[in-house]
Amino acid sequence: MRRQLSLLMVFPFLFLVLVAPMAQPKGKIRKADLRKDILVRTDSGNMVLRLNDSTPMHRDNFIRLVKSDYYKGIGFHRVISGFMIQAGDEKTKPNADTSSPMKQYTLTAEIRPELYHKRGILAAARMGDDVNPQKNSSGTQFYIVQGKLFNDVSLDSVETHRLKGRKLPEPHRKIYKTAGGAPHLDQNYTIFGELIIGYDVLDKIANTKTSGRKGGDKPLTDIRIREMKMVRRIQ
Repeated sequence: MRRQLSLLMVFPFLFLVLVAPMAQPKGKIRKADLRKDILVRTDSGNMVLRLNDSTPMHRDNFIRLVKSDYYKGIGFHRVISGFMIQAGDEKTKPNADTSSPMKQYTLTAEIRPELYHKRGILAAARMGDDVNPQKNSSGTQFYIVQGKLFNDVSLDSVETHRLKGRKLPEPHRKIYKTAGGAPHLDQNYTIFGELIIGYDVLDKIANTKTSGRKGGDKPLTDIRIREMKMVRRIQ
């Protein structure tokens, strides 16, 4: 537990290199898009994501990226078992130009107190508080929480040491004890969706062998997103 709770301080997996901004993707969002889910086809199997209407800026941005095929060929570049899987870095595409930093745009944070990092949550990566006190999100990089189970003692420790005394709502604590998650991220990153189908795929990717903490937690074998597309809601 000590290692997992200190990961963000040692290897800030959700933090990004500060580079010049680029324009957001353009494209019309149709009403029908808001009633669809997103199929994510990966080398490890398929997952289905459902976006959250309470964070509309992030929802619409993700839809535009999906419809523009931005994620096709992108790899999961950071994977931590019991924690999360992260993707969205354009440099991970095959034949990407890695000679210079890729430009990224940001989104204004849409942090909602009712949304929390239970298992399967989809959220936006971002730069650290030292250069990004507003907690603005990366426009393209996201993570899906695999998480782990907590008990009252470990949740109390998270509240004291990671949340600076802020108490987790009791319903959230119950979910962290029964389904798992990553409570130390709560109210620090914008959550904009969740996994509906494919928890076995999430676990398969999260549990793959990686370079480890010193190597940036990169999968030893590439795991790529073959396709993302809008699909009719299954359930």
